[in-house]
Amino acid sequence: MNLTIKLNDILFLDIETVPQKESWNQLSKETQELYQKKTKYQRKEEFTASAFYERAGIWAEFGKIICISVGYFVDVDKSKQLRLTSFFGDDEHQLLTDFKVLLDTHFVKKNNILCAHNGKEFDFPFIARRMIVHQIELPKKLNLFGKKPWEVPHLDTLELWKFGDYKHYTSLKLLTSILGIPSPKDDIDGSEVANVYYKEKNIQRIVDYCEKDTIAVAQILLRFNNQELLKRENIVSID
Repeated sequence: MNLTIKLNDILFLDIETVPQKESWNQLSKETQELYQKKTKYQRKEEFTASAFYERAGIWAEFGKIICISVGYFVDVDKSKQLRLTSFFGDDEHQLLTDFKVLLDTHFVKKNNILCAHNGKEFDFPFIARRMIVHQIELPKKLNLFGKKPWEVPHLDTLELWKFGDYKHYTSLKLLTSILGIPSPKDDIDGSEVANVYYKEKNIQRIVDYCEKDTIAVAQILLRFNNQELLKRENIVSID
């Protein structure tokens, strides 16, 4: 694709979300009714609202973020190194605040860009909406009000792969497979995250999964630009 964007200017990210409550019965009557109306089109006649609640994590109004994993490139000994860090836990307000500090401190320059797979349809708006819910002032990279399309500092690997074919959807797993990139889905997938969070209470397993997705997004962008994929020793997790 010959992308002219500098890799060191990009913050790669992925988020993991779950329903705000573990079970349907924990919701207030009002929230149940609102969820029923919100999901009527998607459910059609196949599911009741309560049976469909396991999917509530895909909507910012009924879900919450439990992990944001980010990755960024640095130059080390004449080679590229991808450094990873994650914000995670039960306190969504705190992890969103910590993520905002990162953006406002290290990725606030005009040439800095956020990159995710399907980020424009999911990750970026979901983070922004949950920040509004928590009364957290939006960082500049997520505040799109008044911006023209070419001024939006977001890059989406799904959008790049569409090549203008807007009805086309390709999952991260499929794209990594056809591009010869190690699959990030070697443990759990998105449909299992809520169960791992609420039943297993294994947040580290979710963090590992989220970081693998973040690595995959960075690898995809390298392949799009006909660059060599990262080796394991060039990927470093930072606590």
